Amino acid sequence: MLTATNIYVQYGDRRLLNKINLIIKNKDKVGLVGRNGAGKSTLLKILSGEIGAQEGDITRPNGSTLAFLHQEILLDQTRTVIDAAMSAFDELKELEEKIESYNNQMAERSDYESDSYAKLIQDFTDVNEKYDIIGGATARADAEKILKGLGFKQTDFEREIAEFSGGWQMRVELAKMLLSRPDYLLLDEPTNHLDIESIIWLEGFLKNYEKSVVVISHDQQFLDNTTNRTVEIELGQIQDYKANYSKYLELRIDRKEKMQSAYINQQKVLAEKERTITRFMAKATKTKMAQSMKKQLDKIERIELEDEDVAAMNLKFPPAPRSGQIVSEGKNISKSYGNLHVLNNVSITLERGERIAFVGQNGQGKTTLAKILTKSLSVTSGDVNLGHNCQLGYYAQDQSDALDTSITLLQTMENHSPPELRTKLRSILGAFMFSGEDVEKKVSVLSGGERARLALACLLLRPINLLILDEPTNHLDIISKKVLKQALQDYDGSMIVVSHDREFLSDLTDKTIEFRDKKLFTHLGDVNYFLQKRALDNMREVELQNAKKKVEKEKAIFSPDEEKALKRKIENLERKISKIEEEIGEMEQQMGEEGFYQSDNANEVIGLHKKKKKNLDDLMAQWEKAESKM
Repeated sequence: MLTATNIYVQYGDRRLLNKINLIIKNKDKVGLVGRNGAGKSTLLKILSGEIGAQEGDITRPNGSTLAFLHQEILLDQTRTVIDAAMSAFDELKELEEKIESYNNQMAERSDYESDSYAKLIQDFTDVNEKYDIIGGATARADAEKILKGLGFKQTDFEREIAEFSGGWQMRVELAKMLLSRPDYLLLDEPTNHLDIESIIWLEGFLKNYEKSVVVISHDQQFLDNTTNRTVEIELGQIQDYKANYSKYLELRIDRKEKMQSAYINQQKVLAEKERTITRFMAKATKTKMAQSMKKQLDKIERIELEDEDVAAMNLKFPPAPRSGQIVSEGKNISKSYGNLHVLNNVSITLERGERIAFVGQNGQGKTTLAKILTKSLSVTSGDVNLGHNCQLGYYAQDQSDALDTSITLLQTMENHSPPELRTKLRSILGAFMFSGEDVEKKVSVLSGGERARLALACLLLRPINLLILDEPTNHLDIISKKVLKQALQDYDGSMIVVSHDREFLSDLTDKTIEFRDKKLFTHLGDVNYFLQKRALDNMREVELQNAKKKVEKEKAIFSPDEEKALKRKIENLERKISKIEEEIGEMEQQMGEEGFYQSDNANEVIGLHKKKKKNLDDLMAQWEKAESKM
């Protein structure tokens, strides 16, 4: 067991961790949660031994191993990806050297009956067994499997670490830790630099990991899928729940309600006893009894209501000015960085009111296209145009890092604000949890989460009808992410969101564009529909491979009549799909007209629109099945 006892940490007047106790048992899968700045990363560093607490002790069994993934990466930049990952097996190299030494000794000696030769054989056997136990025979294959799961290609393995960005270097470090299979695996925001596919792969790995895991993450779905215990840090104290994150939220409400009820009941009992004691003290004959009751009352353990951090930003986008039907359009866009080709002849059209998610592996061009659409990045070839009356708001992936750190929060807001809003800037900052003297702080002293909130606040200062957000949830805690998501769901303009957070994207957009192999693949529906379809596509790919083998084996073919019938079916479905898409387009144009939602037939049109969309999904499924069969 990894045990933390009476851990105390204080910074200035603030008690970050106040005499907390925590036990991590074998095979525990713990999610460490709490607001930004609550002390999660500090506790993880203390558990790992990277820093010490001002008071308290950390103990773990002798001989146990621990690995800690944090945000500072110290990899040898000259090593290749595969070599860096394989450094997890440094112990194997020592064992290989011992095995070679024992082999040489056995080849040279002939005293087979001696005790020393028997000991040599035993040592050789022991080393071989240990070599097999820690995966010596499969080390390279295991390393390649984990690297591929985290998004690396076979061609990346021999490239030097220095060629990769910090996010990809973080993946190498994570691969190295997973390969070392420590008894205690501590992970601080492991999904920050992973795309959706890599996150799903990591979830599967951690689910099946047979040792202890403690993870900090602001990805609710990731926590739900990988943990079975949630430890909450709030105002210096911890609460331990034997449940994943979603269940913890329910149990937390239930526990707080029960505590509130118990507190109220106890206060009634105490008040009644106090009144009785007061009455008895007034009577000489009952003074002794009153004193006895007073002693009993003093011994009762009082229920105290816990302090709760309820601060949350108040985010609401101003109404979007009306734009033209086409908000943004890119035609035949290609983008290269030297010899690196990122996008190849892609086109995209964003219509008024559309909400699109960009998904795909890192490096596939999501951020590149977002920058191109905002005209902050030029194209190698192609055209990009903003529509009539398009008023753009852009939150870049490094938006919070791009803030001028030498000025104050208030000055930052003034630099982004039109004159008529200058008098309201303090109240806007207050809505983002910057109150009082906070507004005079320099940006340089803000945490990552605070800078992200400030960058979002700057977006509210001008009316926007096209909002492009690139990884807006980076540095935001779960509560802040929920506030942002609700604000985006209420936002009435057009929107593009680049994100790898499935829970955040769920029900947020109505179209998903996947970036793959320098091309764009459009999927109607939100990220959940996309992931279901991708899983179905993967299953179909396996089925098609099996079908192909069967055809090759049995030489089976369609008859001419069957082939004609299938072609007619596909053509018929395509006509129906084209017609219903045209009808849906007309309805959406009608729904986009001013005053539509106040009209008498609005509900009827909306209901019919949903029905048509359902019919379209059914027809598309039939068409895909027929096409696959063909």
